[in-house]
Amino acid sequence: MRVLVVEDERRLAAALQRGLETEGFSVDVAHDGLAGLRQATRQPYDLIVLDIMLPGLNGYRVCSRLRAAGNDAGILMLTAKDGEWDEAEALDTGADDFLSKPFSFVVLVARLRALTRRLGSRPPQVVRLGDLVVDIAARICSRAGTPLRLTAREFAVLEQLALRAGEVVSKREILDHVWDEFYDGDPNVVEVHVSALRRKIDAPFGRAAVQTVRGSGYRLAVDGG
Repeated sequence: MRVLVVEDERRLAAALQRGLETEGFSVDVAHDGLAGLRQATRQPYDLIVLDIMLPGLNGYRVCSRLRAAGNDAGILMLTAKDGEWDEAEALDTGADDFLSKPFSFVVLVARLRALTRRLGSRPPQVVRLGDLVVDIAARICSRAGTPLRLTAREFAVLEQLALRAGEVVSKREILDHVWDEFYDGDPNVVEVHVSALRRKIDAPFGRAAVQTVRGSGYRLAVDGG
């Protein structure tokens, strides 16, 4: 799940990025309204966390311009404490939800997950591939009833493959959804995580669900291998 955080308070933005990445999201950050609008126009995001009071262009205008352009990402707007007028205007300009500052990070994550469930184009919350079960909402998976322990990044890679089970997913697509746009390390990091998935979800069970399609990418078998 890819998230854009548009927040001019840099310490808060950095804390949100770290926290959301720990929860398995891929996160990009913009620090003003114009940068956020450009970023959201240039890259596809599942969710946008959008502050109202932003330099350059306030959150209302960013939200309304995105909606006018047909952008259907889920937008959660951060409003002033007890600012009922802020909340009303946030919804009127096209936001899907709002959260008043100061807020609990736990509540923010819960709101984002709830928002993904409410979206009409939401992905399935549980993907079943034979005896391999990937619970996207709970961020857990199991094979033949045995819980599997994956890191947040391993699960994010598995999520991308599970949501498109049977299809070839390129290395570039996985990088774009699981790592942020500023990642400039070795692209073979995808292969490292795919190898880890094989060791954890396939090898102990004598299965081969995670398949390499040479020159194209990876595919997760619809029957669980």
